[in-house]
Amino acid sequence: MTRVLLVDNYDSFTYNLAQAFGSLGAEVTVVRADDPALATALDQNPDRLVISPGPGRPEVAGRSPTLVREAPERGIRTLGVCLGLQCAAIAFGASVVRAPEPRHGKTSLVRHDGSGIFAGIPNPTEATRYHSLMVDERTLPAELVVTARSDDGVVMALRHRRLPLEAVQFHPESVMTADGVRMLENFCGRA
Repeated sequence: MTRVLLVDNYDSFTYNLAQAFGSLGAEVTVVRADDPALATALDQNPDRLVISPGPGRPEVAGRSPTLVREAPERGIRTLGVCLGLQCAAIAFGASVVRAPEPRHGKTSLVRHDGSGIFAGIPNPTEATRYHSLMVDERTLPAELVVTARSDDGVVMALRHRRLPLEAVQFHPESVMTADGVRMLENFCGRA
């Protein structure tokens, strides 16, 4: 059974993610991003780390920016979702800026590279977005690769070149994301 540590950035979607992973047979532990227990949570050797969506900027997301870098460096496969993608971006030196147009509860066609969590996913795929911020692609370090974009050109997914880290700006757990469950399955099943 895959053990998932899900970091909750005080977002109602966190429990949708927990339920989605649970339905895939994962054992999910949810811990708030500012819980002191997170200081040693990786010592429990979870199989996967997920950084949840949340309100606000990634710079104020508790331990999320630290964990999204530390876990992959320890070999723990990590997924950032929405704010989690933004945390990954800043953890590796990129900037997050206000999006030209906020997207809350809106679907977009997303074109992707067909690998990692996108393996076997139709291209393009429809994904649900809930964000007012986005990664400034011009500031991305060479170690982070853009793996998906929305139909309006916004970065929708990143992958680290060496470390087991992927992140999506959209919400795979949303019922309006066409292939979200399959993406989460790909994340859980990848060795």
